[in-house]
Amino acid sequence: MSTRLPTLAVVGATGAVGTVMLDILSSRENVWGEIRLVASPRSAGKRLTVRGEEVEVQPLAPEVFDGVDVAMFDVPDEVSKEWAPVAAERGAVAVDNSGAFRMDPQVPLVVPEVNSDQARERPRGIVSNPNCTTLSMIVAIGALHRAYRLTDLFVASYQAASGSGQEGIDVLRDQTEKVASDRTLGTRPGDVRSAVGELGPFPAPLALNVVPWAGSLKEDGHSSEEMKVRNESRKILGHPDLRVAATCVRVPVITTHALSVHATFDTEVDAGTARDLLAAAPGVVVQDDPAGAEFPTPADVVGTDPTWVGRIRRSVDDPKSLDLFLCGDNLRKGAALNTAQIAEVVAGELTG
Repeated sequence: MSTRLPTLAVVGATGAVGTVMLDILSSRENVWGEIRLVASPRSAGKRLTVRGEEVEVQPLAPEVFDGVDVAMFDVPDEVSKEWAPVAAERGAVAVDNSGAFRMDPQVPLVVPEVNSDQARERPRGIVSNPNCTTLSMIVAIGALHRAYRLTDLFVASYQAASGSGQEGIDVLRDQTEKVASDRTLGTRPGDVRSAVGELGPFPAPLALNVVPWAGSLKEDGHSSEEMKVRNESRKILGHPDLRVAATCVRVPVITTHALSVHATFDTEVDAGTARDLLAAAPGVVVQDDPAGAEFPTPADVVGTDPTWVGRIRRSVDDPKSLDLFLCGDNLRKGAALNTAQIAEVVAGELTG
């Protein structure tokens, strides 16, 4: 094995997730030698700071991957679909944060706290990062699955505007500004819709509202986000028969997804034991004291790395089921952090 620190390329370095990635790379234990920053030609020449050093952004081209050991992709699906195989052909392991390869049977879908061993099995030279909604719960759910074995997972997600990118953030801020000064809004049908005007990526006003839709329309009325929760959870947990029902809802939160989960297992569960198990699980923080008004909320969790869990209780009507509430920053663990963790797993393999 080589003693040289591996070379990393960050593709999409100037985007919303890429910006968070540079912060993460600057704050985590350094396992990298050279870090190359890559973006579209229009962003080439910009200088960004990573690990305390200014690095010039290079334009995306095949030769940028020459000598690269690991290439992290924080770009749209169509860009990853074209360029991740190019990086792999040039000898890099591509770690992709898009949805382009998640359900490809030759591409592992990895959450290091749950299935890090899968990162070694990559016939196409690509490792995929799950969707941010799945990632906001799967570290905690994976720990429970190892102990009790899941049979059914019922999920209601409360997803932040940043899940729709910078446009989602901007639209929510603009809508909030428009409704803030009128205390009569929200009292008559359609008054909020008329006041906010531009809907942006959302099918209804997000300010003063919740929208029971995220993603695109799929078969039988399900959304793409709901199907991702189902399909990705099955693949990550290695449980193709897991029964999953999800309803994904967009809420007026800037960043950090929340999920209400009803999980059913093969055996009876005890809330206290489950609470202790989750508290000991890597990447999980338990905040669970309803009497003291202690439970996770997006406003308190944003900007942090762990999955936060609270409201842990056994189902009133089923001793094999748990109800719990989870929060996770969808730009950190939900995107950049998990990608960085996968890359570190690969780096450890390359260096011995």
